[in-house]
Amino acid sequence: MSKQKLVVEVADASNLMPKDGQGSTSAFVEVDYDSQRSRTRTIEKDLNPHWNEKLVFSVTEPRNLPYQTVDIYVYNVRKDNRRNNFLGKVRIHGSSIVKQGEESFQRFPLEKRSLFSLIKGDIGLKVYTVNDKDGGSGGGAGNGNGNGNSKINSNSNPSGGGAKQSGGEGTVKEGKEGKENNEGKGKKESKEEKKISDENMKKDVASKPSVVTNVMHQAAQAAQAPAKSVQEKKLEVRPAVMHMSSHGPGMGPVPGPGHGPPMEFALKQTYPQLGGGGVGTTIRDKTGSTYDLVEHMQYLYVRVVKAKDLPAKDIGGSCDPFVEVKVGNYRGATKHFEKTTNPVWNQIFAFSKERTPTSMLEVVVKDKDFVKDDFIGRVTFDLLEVPIRVPPDSPLAPQWYRLEDKKGEGKVKGELMLAVWLGTQADEAFSEAWHSDAAAVHSDGLVNTRSKVYLSPKLWYVRVNVIEAQDLIPSDRTKFPDFHVKVQLGNQMLKTKPAVPSRNMSPFWNEELLFVAAEPFEDLLILTVEDRLGPNKEEIMGRVMIPLNIIDKRLDHKTVNPRWFSLEKPAVAAAEGESKKKEMKFASRIYLRLSLDGGYHVLDESTHYSSDLRPTHKHLWKPYIGILQVGILSAQNLLPMKTKDGRGTTDAYCVAKYAQKWVRTRTLIDSSSPKWNEQYTWEVYDPCTVITVGVFDNCHLQGGEKTAATVKDARIGKVRIRLSTLESDRVYTHAYPLLVLHPSGVKKMGELHLAVRFSCSSLMNMMQIYTQPLLPKMHYLHPLSVTQLEGLRYQAMQIVAMRLSRAEPPLRREVVEYMLDVDSHMWSMRRSKANFFRIMNVLAALTAVGRWFNDICLWKNPVTTVLVHILFLILIWYPELILPTVFLYMFLIGIWQYRFRPRYPPHMETCLSQAELVHPDELDEEFDTFPTSKASDIVRMRYDRLRSVAGRIQTVVGDMATQGERLQNLLSWRDPRATTIFVIFCLIAAIVLYTTPFQVIAVVFVLYLLRHPRFRYRLPSAPLNFFRRLPARTDSLL
Repeated sequence: MSKQKLVVEVADASNLMPKDGQGSTSAFVEVDYDSQRSRTRTIEKDLNPHWNEKLVFSVTEPRNLPYQTVDIYVYNVRKDNRRNNFLGKVRIHGSSIVKQGEESFQRFPLEKRSLFSLIKGDIGLKVYTVNDKDGGSGGGAGNGNGNGNSKINSNSNPSGGGAKQSGGEGTVKEGKEGKENNEGKGKKESKEEKKISDENMKKDVASKPSVVTNVMHQAAQAAQAPAKSVQEKKLEVRPAVMHMSSHGPGMGPVPGPGHGPPMEFALKQTYPQLGGGGVGTTIRDKTGSTYDLVEHMQYLYVRVVKAKDLPAKDIGGSCDPFVEVKVGNYRGATKHFEKTTNPVWNQIFAFSKERTPTSMLEVVVKDKDFVKDDFIGRVTFDLLEVPIRVPPDSPLAPQWYRLEDKKGEGKVKGELMLAVWLGTQADEAFSEAWHSDAAAVHSDGLVNTRSKVYLSPKLWYVRVNVIEAQDLIPSDRTKFPDFHVKVQLGNQMLKTKPAVPSRNMSPFWNEELLFVAAEPFEDLLILTVEDRLGPNKEEIMGRVMIPLNIIDKRLDHKTVNPRWFSLEKPAVAAAEGESKKKEMKFASRIYLRLSLDGGYHVLDESTHYSSDLRPTHKHLWKPYIGILQVGILSAQNLLPMKTKDGRGTTDAYCVAKYAQKWVRTRTLIDSSSPKWNEQYTWEVYDPCTVITVGVFDNCHLQGGEKTAATVKDARIGKVRIRLSTLESDRVYTHAYPLLVLHPSGVKKMGELHLAVRFSCSSLMNMMQIYTQPLLPKMHYLHPLSVTQLEGLRYQAMQIVAMRLSRAEPPLRREVVEYMLDVDSHMWSMRRSKANFFRIMNVLAALTAVGRWFNDICLWKNPVTTVLVHILFLILIWYPELILPTVFLYMFLIGIWQYRFRPRYPPHMETCLSQAELVHPDELDEEFDTFPTSKASDIVRMRYDRLRSVAGRIQTVVGDMATQGERLQNLLSWRDPRATTIFVIFCLIAAIVLYTTPFQVIAVVFVLYLLRHPRFRYRLPSAPLNFFRRLPARTDSLL
């Protein structure tokens, strides 16, 4: 069996930095590749050491080698049992590694590890791959000195220290082999170095009794956030900041910090050829500025306009013409017209150039017949002569072509008007064209395959304030009246509480009810006054139906004037032996205050990942502050979603939702790796919003109303991206895992390839947004209760789903509900565990501080304890240094964390979502219906009540975790603009607090906190608005 090996020949180094205090250094080289490490021998007291050693590593996945890196570190051995001195490093990308026979000796300058490292010199290396025909271990490849590939523990510290991480028995075995190899060359090492190496190896072996023990130990350490050494942190962060090669298209994993998700569920950075070039390149053609986030796909467009003077083929002297377009094995046909010789079609056909290698285009005009279609004439084109059209050029003008016979030797009667050109998916005819990809789709289902843009209806809150009624006359005047008002708007119905007990017939309620309505207003507002006579028995006292168009629109907190409305009571009269119903006017009336509140934002999404926060009325909108561009490139390795002709197949399409704009890509038939390459643009009014992209399987390709009513499009997965986590004007190209939770557990359905760019029009306006309220001011001046918001959100989602399902082609209800997370409020033990562990992760930092303070009190580190005492005395004598020191410390932490800021957008995390090891019974409970159908009536009632209460507790716990995570993200650069604001604020605050007397600041602060309510503003303060805009990990929650 042939296995590939990676060979690193370490020749020598020159002009190294002296590190031993005597003008010299004792250097050795350590090579790290794919969790395998090997080192050379140590050359004593030499600034120009020569090793001439060959280190061999196993390549487990040769196809991943171009996306991996080889790290070469040079260290100086210290004799005082301390950490070895860093002399420099070299990083070699796997894409630059060649095969044996093509390698060459190269000298690499040594790089710094940090800004303050003192590094000089270079190192001579030769790196190449070789095929090991015997399939032996890397230890068999050696040099004349007898040094083989001594693979050491992958978790060992570069400095030779004992940093411990999880490992298996195989790692222990390899560590022992490495120890034996090191003992074999012990004659060339000093006794002190051998002693240090043996002690470290014993520590590594002793620290790895089993895989399970280390996994549990790591989980406990992650929950308690133990303090780690600087070298351990570097080992964790190094994979997270690993840069992939950009020499060509491809993809590689982008691990997260710490113990990230499994590689199967990890985010992968890709390097597609966007706009005809690579990532980060500037495209200078006409399409580069408008369609530069997708790969250009070439299409042959054929526009069949009309025909004239066609010959008669029927007995009646007419014909039933249609046109058939042939390119290779693909055929497209227009609709046919009956009994006309001058038909007009005006249809467009698009043929993918990748799937049509032929060089000829044939357009045939035929006469429709029951037995066999008759040939009328044809027109042929050489594809090499077809012109190329690049938008924004005007459309190509169609021309008349004389029809030819079958052999092409002569002309026949009739002419055909055509336009033929080569273009890309940026052509305006792309969305309405018949595509060769959908050639097998029935004509009735063809409309369901096209790409479309949808707009959510404009939603309003309808506020109904029922004040009182007058002159109500019940049928039974001897009974004490029990009046209430029932208000109905469409499918929404609410009741007031019973009126204040009174003997008169003028009940008083003064109760407000809220509803959701969508433009254009179709439903009437119906108010019914009823008198409760007994259980399930009510008498209608009067009714009024009010069109929403006559209701006043309110933009601020000012109340509108109430109005009187006459009530009409239905009466039953007998006439001609039949009882019939008639409407008669009645003197009763009702006093109402009605308004359409346009100052609120009608929530139709979860507040944690809303895509739009603007108020309803357009007059209250502010100018947009940026542009969001998303290129939906492709999907890979989609699982079969249905069975066709005895085999699995998937007909996938994408739906993206941001603000009121929904987009739907075309459906690619029978493809597990579809390539859409469609680009869409949104205006951004607030960066603290989320875009959602979902992938679905189209189950309505056969058309028909019965199919549409019974079959639902299957969900494949979705991706959420928070805009505030994206850097401005940077193109993010990643393959996102499509994860779906099933009753059997979490499953990866494939990968979605996206290109995202967020462009900021004004940096100052962007920064100002962070100090403004998250929601419109009406949410704070007249806030709505949590119960009201949940009910109104559900009604808003139902209205949006109903309106979009009536479009053509429809955006179906199951798609809209999945994109809007209609069931996110339901009880789930898995989500509750995830929120609990999020809180524990936030509190782990406080626990670490408490342990650190306890260590200070116990004098575990005397030097640190003495320094803390000195600092405490300084702050006691100079209290004005306390706040400047704290803010300056946070400023320095923020600057330091900038090096390790996230380089990739967030994605769904199975570990965070507690979806990997969830119990089957918990999944069965999560997928249970509401109300439940698992037990008897009493158990069902108690079970539903428990789930409702637990759902509220789950929401509260999630909100607490969100606040803590926002506090953590102040200095994490997860939101680069917010961290920039906070870091600059810390620096300014440190300077101001340093220059201003502490007593003055304390007095001003206390007076501000105790200020009179007259001087208080009802809207949230700027710091609170800034804090509420910080991102949390809710976007990554599955």
